Amino acid sequence: MDRVVSFTTDYGLTDGFVAACHGVIARLAPTVRVIDVTHLVPPGDVRRGATVLAQTVPYLPGGGVHLAVVDPGVGTARRGVALATPGGLLVGPDNGLLCDAADALGGVRAAVELTDPAWLAARVSATFHGRDVFAPVAARLATGAPMAQAGPAVDPGTLVRLPEPVVESTSDGFVAEVLSVDHFGNVQVAASAHLLAPLPGRLHVRPQDTESARVAVHGRTFGDAPVGGLVAHADSAGLVALSVNGGRAVDLLGVVPGTLLRVWAAPADEVPRATRP
Repeated sequence: MDRVVSFTTDYGLTDGFVAACHGVIARLAPTVRVIDVTHLVPPGDVRRGATVLAQTVPYLPGGGVHLAVVDPGVGTARRGVALATPGGLLVGPDNGLLCDAADALGGVRAAVELTDPAWLAARVSATFHGRDVFAPVAARLATGAPMAQAGPAVDPGTLVRLPEPVVESTSDGFVAEVLSVDHFGNVQVAASAHLLAPLPGRLHVRPQDTESARVAVHGRTFGDAPVGGLVAHADSAGLVALSVNGGRAVDLLGVVPGTLLRVWAAPADEVPRATRP
């Protein structure tokens, strides 16, 4: 039975890049179903792509092929790879994009570098490996071709991994790196929800490099804060997120991915600034 292919990129939706890759897969594997995860990863943002991919693959059909291309190093010496895990296969650039997802699927059991010309387009563009390298490989894998035929084995220990995001416990809370910002402006930080759980109902939140703190409700969902108020909660990935009821936390806090946020206990009688007259 042909596998499902999931497809994650930073290609956007205004050009023909996504369609060209779909076309390659359809020609080589016409019965394979492609699930588009997103094509709106910020251009070149490998960390955001890796985060979206890792938090999505556990909910996709088991045993699938996960094609991901966020590849600012396309055409350079960076490797193209395919990875085998207990939960499926991953295909893309060896730039840190794939490894968190591989971990979410049970860890890398085998890896190959994509060098066999028979698996690639007849002519490989220096700037469009998604179409000419990764899509053909994903299509062939989805029809059951053995991954080992795509190229030589790679030691999984040599795969590029992104630096671990900053997470530090403090005496009254924690400091954590902003991991991603979603479409709704919710700010996800790298701290596990267990760091938030023991904190009280009112919290201070501020970027590490500023002096001005916001007050947040420690809640379960957006409506636990008043309209316009900030809420700190455990998100659907089990991480800490900052959200605004009816607004955008990213704008309120003025942060970007990579910003360090400090979260700590606030006096119980202090109310969110957005609700003050």
